[in-house]
Amino acid sequence: MEFIFQGIIAVTWQQAVMYLIGILLIWLAIQKEYEPSLLLPMGFGAILVNLPFSGVLNQVLDGAGETKGIIEWLFHVGIEASEALPILLFIGIGAMIDFGPLLSKPVMFFFGAAAQFGIFGAILIAAILGFDLKDAASIGIIGAADGPTAILVSQILHSRYTGAIAVAAYSYMALVPIVQPFAIRLVTTKKERRIRMEYKPSQVSRPVRIIFPIAVTFIVGLIAPSSIALVGFLMFGNLIRECKVLGPLSETAQNVLSNLITLILGLTISFRMQADTFIRIDTLFIMGTGLAAFILDTAGGVLFAKILNLFLHKKINPMIGAAGISAFPMSSRTVQKLAMEEDPGNVLIMQAAGANVSGQIASVIAGGLVIQLAAGYL
Repeated sequence: MEFIFQGIIAVTWQQAVMYLIGILLIWLAIQKEYEPSLLLPMGFGAILVNLPFSGVLNQVLDGAGETKGIIEWLFHVGIEASEALPILLFIGIGAMIDFGPLLSKPVMFFFGAAAQFGIFGAILIAAILGFDLKDAASIGIIGAADGPTAILVSQILHSRYTGAIAVAAYSYMALVPIVQPFAIRLVTTKKERRIRMEYKPSQVSRPVRIIFPIAVTFIVGLIAPSSIALVGFLMFGNLIRECKVLGPLSETAQNVLSNLITLILGLTISFRMQADTFIRIDTLFIMGTGLAAFILDTAGGVLFAKILNLFLHKKINPMIGAAGISAFPMSSRTVQKLAMEEDPGNVLIMQAAGANVSGQIASVIAGGLVIQLAAGYL
């Protein structure tokens, strides 16, 4: 009883705030179904790591001294020492993606590139707010709209804010259906949002689908070698899917592997959500900058489409540009839903899906470039 009383007394107000944050993340996961596979373990982990004398951080054993607790051990082995967890997750992500809509309309590659504008805008904002380069670059990658990339970049650059960056990245990914319509309406007119586009599906052959991930790996590896761990594992996962001779492995990568790593990653990243390092004014700046990154991403893709329309006879619905972020498939579905609200019967889902999967490739390339550029200045 005395030990329990000491534990209650030892709780600080910062830890109490983390309990509330953990409960909020769990509520968003269960009640709102926002990225439940990740927000729920992150929320529960935030509670675990902030309990006084928590055994998940360290254990004191008689005769053995102090040893790492399970969450600290997972963080050291899976993220800090090797970055294995976020990289392995890309195999599953690649196995889930159908690049068919992109390959049938290669012009969609440009929308994926344009929608990464938020990364560099957020880096500039973070630098203005006083963050050093490695932290500013890590914060900026929230704009990739890709949680594993955000975690990986922040770890490689040894940012002090991995926990806050992970929470911001996954929280705003979950809030894409709320954030993107707001950003789209800011930079478009109703007339632009009602533009209809013809879609003439073209069959993408099996050889092209197989060659594509191999070719992308070669090209990116030669141009941006810092991206190759991210792009290579993404493309390997896609190759497993498209080769059609590894059906059981493809299904395992899409389901068992992805779900297991996501679950473990959510608990593991909570190591960086300890109250003494998380409850700081910097965390509020990071959350605000992350929101700005998502808005700038969306606006960048939309404005790129509007610029193209100045030269095109058949106009592009500029909302397609918003789907160029990496939040797949939420962003393409959000664009389609908004199109239907503005003009029932306006079907943009295939064009939006093409832009969306191009954003997956562009985001991991951008992550590698940020690592390469930031490392060059450190």
